[in-house]
Amino acid sequence: MSEIYDIGYRHYDGPRLGRAHSFRALAVHSLRGIFGIGRPARSKIVPFALVAIMLMPAVVSIALMALIKERGIAYSGFAVIMQAVVAIFLASQSPTVVAPDLRHRVLPLYLSRPVSVADYVGAKIAAMTVAVFLLVAVPLTLIYVGEVVVDLPGDPATGEYAGSMLMALALALLLAAFGLALASFTPRRGLGVASVMVVYLLSSASVPIVYGTLYSTGNEAAASWAWLLNPFWLVDSVQSWLFGTPPHSIEGAAYPSGPVSLAVLVLLIAIGLGALALRYRKAAAR
Repeated sequence: MSEIYDIGYRHYDGPRLGRAHSFRALAVHSLRGIFGIGRPARSKIVPFALVAIMLMPAVVSIALMALIKERGIAYSGFAVIMQAVVAIFLASQSPTVVAPDLRHRVLPLYLSRPVSVADYVGAKIAAMTVAVFLLVAVPLTLIYVGEVVVDLPGDPATGEYAGSMLMALALALLLAAFGLALASFTPRRGLGVASVMVVYLLSSASVPIVYGTLYSTGNEAAASWAWLLNPFWLVDSVQSWLFGTPPHSIEGAAYPSGPVSLAVLVLLIAIGLGALALRYRKAAAR
């Protein structure tokens, strides 16, 4: 004989905040996880140590402006000069955004609510983009504030600062798309870190080799395309075209035409976003 027990379950009759709130909550949760907020102290060591390293050139630049009344590091070249630190941040923190949900197979639980795959991927991309943008933008803003406070001769480089902030956002979106796409192909954090770093090192090391080989054979036009293999020089080439800043390639080598660089940038962002969406659609179908 069967018996029915009342164990106290009740329907939720409170306010339903909808997909927008779910998207925002997931993005904020992911952003907090990137910086180790709400997690053990050891989770904060790497991100905040890298933030401190990124702030060091800003402090030095302000000191130079105060002591000898000269600008230090250029706004437009900051991301290129500090690209190794940004790449380490991306490689170390991208797996923290995607690996836990894949490893514990909780993606179907997220998608059982109104959150769609596009919402989930968008929230993760937004969180990583904001994190990388802050990593670059905060030192740039600190340098600019220092320039205004020190009151150097002439007008502040407001235009160059604004342009560098816009391109920092484009760089952050590009890095977030590819970093998360690469890290999402494995639920293991160590492999995710290694995959992002290997791709960055290959793209960084291949540029001088390809450029030098083509340039030495007289193919100068083809050699300029080599800079597009590295995301930092790719964004710098777009920045040089849009805002007229000097190229920060090795020895000031020329970039390809601006519209071509912009088209490649947009295409790579689309490829990264598409790969990440396909990866999660496959994971959700399991």
